[in-house]
Amino acid sequence: MSSNISKEKREKLIAEINEIKRFIESATPDTNTKNLLSYVSNIEKELKTKKYGLVFEEHKENIDKILETHLPYLEEEKKLFIDNGGELNFLIESDNLASLQLLEKTHKGKIDFIYIDPPYNTGNKDFVYGDSFVDYVDCYKHSKWLSFMKSRLTIANKLLTNDGAIFISIDDNEQANLKMLCNEIFDENNTEQYIWCLQDKSEGSFVKTAGLTVRKEHEYIIACFKKSNKRFSRYVGKREFAENLDNNPDNDPRGPWFSGNISRNGIKSTTGSKYYTITNPAGESFTRNWTLSKQEYEEALADKRIYFAKGGAGVPRLKVFANQEALLIQSSLFSDVHTSVTGKNELKQLFNNESPFNFPKPTDLIKRLLQISTFKNAVILDFFAGSGTTGHAVMKLNAEDGGNRKFILCTNNENNICRDITYERIKRVINKENYQASVKYMKVGYLPIDNKLYYEYADELLKHIKELVELENAINFDDNQSIAIMLTEEELDKFTKNIPAECKSIYLGHNVLPTQEQEDLFRTNDIKINIIPDYYYKELEN
Repeated sequence: MSSNISKEKREKLIAEINEIKRFIESATPDTNTKNLLSYVSNIEKELKTKKYGLVFEEHKENIDKILETHLPYLEEEKKLFIDNGGELNFLIESDNLASLQLLEKTHKGKIDFIYIDPPYNTGNKDFVYGDSFVDYVDCYKHSKWLSFMKSRLTIANKLLTNDGAIFISIDDNEQANLKMLCNEIFDENNTEQYIWCLQDKSEGSFVKTAGLTVRKEHEYIIACFKKSNKRFSRYVGKREFAENLDNNPDNDPRGPWFSGNISRNGIKSTTGSKYYTITNPAGESFTRNWTLSKQEYEEALADKRIYFAKGGAGVPRLKVFANQEALLIQSSLFSDVHTSVTGKNELKQLFNNESPFNFPKPTDLIKRLLQISTFKNAVILDFFAGSGTTGHAVMKLNAEDGGNRKFILCTNNENNICRDITYERIKRVINKENYQASVKYMKVGYLPIDNKLYYEYADELLKHIKELVELENAINFDDNQSIAIMLTEEELDKFTKNIPAECKSIYLGHNVLPTQEQEDLFRTNDIKINIIPDYYYKELEN
């Protein structure tokens, strides 16, 4: 039988502490003995805490100190509003911890999908903590990074819907630490890890040893699900069938189906049982790696589970029915999605043949994640928005499948990143592709509240309620006769004297009470009344 050595040592220390406590308790009671008992009890409590998991030195950031004495608020940069119809999206310029605190007020339990590409903490000036870069020789390199990530992922978990998921790109510098951190925050049963291959990456990390160069050609994506039953092996099919309940163009008696990819485009090997030639009914031949062996393909063909485009043309696809595992689609979720070179080229096309980022993720990577884990009306968040790839991918996918997904991007403005790169990319791609999408540009400000009572700063906060209502409901009050907002009874009285004919919905502050006459007037004009919640600037419930 094995023995737990750490437990035995811990129990011995606790027994010794109890001896010390008994000795102190036998002494004459005074302030010193009370303090000593308190100190010893704290030590005992610490010894009894969990001894398995991620252990690191927690650090406090500059933004933590600011948020202890200030409340963040939103203020719109109106001159940067992008108005091109479609869904209303948001870009928030701020330290993302402040943005997340505001989103916890407006979007708790409402975000369907989060993707982030945080600093990889390579030690090569890619991660700033406080006012300086964290480098190779910093003995708290990993602890600072984990403190930074823990505070943000803890809030991110609260933002997700019950069916939501977060996907995090990372490399081997912090992959192991991040996986353990995610296990703690989301539960080990709710986390998975995937390899994303960078097979044609022309720039990247290298490890040299014994005169040889070993190239790192992959990174990782860690997925965290709000519920443990959300796995790609099942979730893909559920999403597809929910959106295509009548998808049965050939009247297959087995019921609705969608076509899955069986072509392994990212695999270069020319040997093995899954490398062979398929000739379609139109006479076209395709020689490559497939997810099915030749025998499996022939069996599926005989079972009428192989589908070709109209006229028998194109690459064969596999019918996936509702009761089948969706992993039959392909052996890897990302086998044909790569690389940072692709992402760089996308930026060059928008920024005069120059890429402002060295290793931006390609839109196809984010688009793949969206395709396999969201419905067409999903709310998407990226709080390390960087070059704006997530926003670009959302608009691209909406244009392809008719979706109405909405995005919220958050990033700081270090070196004018938010204004000159994130915003500019979104603006340029909308203009270039004529995507039906609009964007509000918000900045976070900070109102000092230390040593003040709530009513002393409430009036100032009232000036910024409108932006939170817009963010929560994805609406725009400016130059919009169909909706209106009233935060005081004086504003309500003025509005009711001259109601626009187009108005269909109004938002009232939680302490604004319409009279019976005003309610009758709204009812007569078929105007919906929405009460603005009172939780925007109160302590959030745990």
